[in-house]
Amino acid sequence: MAAPAPPRIFSPARRIAARRRAERLQALPGAARYMLDDMVEDVLERLSFLRHEPARALVIGDRTGTLAKALRGQGCDVTEADATSGLNEERPYPQSDFDFVASLSALDTLDDPVGALIHMRGALAPGGLALASLVGAGSLPALRAAMLAADGDRPAPRLHPAIDVRAGAQLLQRAGWANPVVDVRPLDVRFTDLASLVADLRAQGLGNVLDRPGPPLGKTTLARAAEAFGTRTVERFEILTFSGWRS
Repeated sequence: MAAPAPPRIFSPARRIAARRRAERLQALPGAARYMLDDMVEDVLERLSFLRHEPARALVIGDRTGTLAKALRGQGCDVTEADATSGLNEERPYPQSDFDFVASLSALDTLDDPVGALIHMRGALAPGGLALASLVGAGSLPALRAAMLAADGDRPAPRLHPAIDVRAGAQLLQRAGWANPVVDVRPLDVRFTDLASLVADLRAQGLGNVLDRPGPPLGKTTLARAAEAFGTRTVERFEILTFSGWRS
C-alpha cells in the first residue's frame, strides 16, 4: 500500500511568489538580508571547522549568491538552485555526485521535509556532507503574541508552524542521514515598529505562504497588532542547522 500523501500545509505557488518578490526587493538599496547572511557565515565556518573542502557543491535557496561565490573562490564547482528557477525540493535531484549540499531557508515551508532531506542525501556522493539551515520554532515570539492579541477570541492562521530541535532530529533519522546533528542559535533584531518587521520578512521571503492563510488583516485588527507589537521591539529568530553525511 502506498504511503499517504503528507497534509497540505503550505502553498507551492505562494512560496514561489514570495521568493520572487524577495528577489525583486533585494535589488532595492538597504534591503534586509541578515537571515541569509547569518546562514552563509555559519555554513562557511562549519566547512572550515570540519575541514571539508568540496570539489562539487549544490547550493539551494541562497538568493544573495554569497555562498556560491565563496565556494568558487576556493576552487569548487558550484550548482545553484531554487524554487524560482524550477527546483522542487520534494523531488529527487537530477545529479547524485555532489560532495557538498547546502540548503538555506528552504525546508521550513515544505509539506514533506523528510522527502526533501532524503533527496538532499541522494544528491550526495558517498562521503558527502549536507547542511540545511532554516527558521525554527522559537522564532518571532513578539509577532506571534501581537497577532494573538489582535485577533482576540478567534485567532486566525497568520504564522507558519515550525520545526524545533527535537522534531529536526527525528526528521534526520527518518531521512537516513549518517552522523546527524541538529543545533539552534538565536538571532535578535531590533525593529522600530510592526511595519518594519513585516517589510524585512517580505524582503527575505519569510512571509505567510500557508495554503489556507486566513482572512486579511483589517485596519482595526492591524492597528491592534501594531499597538501590541510596540516600538523598538527586539524580535528573536531561531535558526536550526541540520548536518549529516552520506555513508
